[in-house]
Amino acid sequence: MAKKHVAVLMGGFSSERPVSLSSGNACADALEVEGYRVSRVDVGRDVGQVLTELSPDVAFNALHGPFGEDGKIQGILEYLGIPYTHSGVLASALAMDKELAKTVAKAAGIPVAESKIMNREDVVNTHPMKPPYVVKPVAEGSSFGVVIVREGQSHPPQAISAGDWSYGERVMVERYVHGRELTCAIVGDVALAVCEIVPVGHSFYDYDSKYVPGASKHVVPAEISPKIYQKIQTLSLKAHKALGCRGVSRSDFRYDDRFSEDGELIWLEINTQPGMTPTSLVPDIAAQAGHSFGELLSWMVEDASCSR
Repeated sequence: MAKKHVAVLMGGFSSERPVSLSSGNACADALEVEGYRVSRVDVGRDVGQVLTELSPDVAFNALHGPFGEDGKIQGILEYLGIPYTHSGVLASALAMDKELAKTVAKAAGIPVAESKIMNREDVVNTHPMKPPYVVKPVAEGSSFGVVIVREGQSHPPQAISAGDWSYGERVMVERYVHGRELTCAIVGDVALAVCEIVPVGHSFYDYDSKYVPGASKHVVPAEISPKIYQKIQTLSLKAHKALGCRGVSRSDFRYDDRFSEDGELIWLEINTQPGMTPTSLVPDIAAQAGHSFGELLSWMVEDASCSR
């Protein structure tokens, strides 16, 4: 039986366009090797017309950022009746909004850091909370616009008031959590391995750490106690279900074990469209479980549906 015709949606017009193109082309290449008929779609405002003309069996969503993972493209696909990968309209919109995602997670009993939502212009006048803290756009990914205010810093961050700021007026000010960067992927209803991310030459897991080869080290499985390891898997699956996610997601955590092994474990956010680039986390985590890149993507294609 002939394999499905898959439209790989990539590019788009968010800040994460280059990442999406990298993810999309990597996925398209691998799906072709798996025997699927693949159409590569660089998404523009005419995406509805393009997809209607292509009439694919499945849309593989490799878009990142606004319009790609916030429910908008998902709504178009629902309207067109084209089965698609990853989460649906509501889960995508909730997960993309850091404030709403944390509200849902906290209600589900998942530990989160104290935070407040502010207008970016108000943050630059006086410290909104005692340093250290983090300022981040409410609805961006790939660490775009993230500013860390260190302990003892005398002035609030001025970068977010710059004229070329393009990440929206609402920002989240969140208590900075010391410690290690950990992440866990969910595939279907299964929590895979926990991975520790160790930035190389960077103070935190920023854009370059994510996408420049050699700028971060992925330790899979993470070298932490079985108790914390299992807790991260449990919380990741709980977040996935609480927000109504489907397909693949990835939850990020900070783990402060400076003073004890139990330490402090804080859930940061959930990513409903994890990167699929050569330096991305989910392919590494899936490989540790014995799933090749092609097998992972094939599962995602076969899992695709509407009304997600």
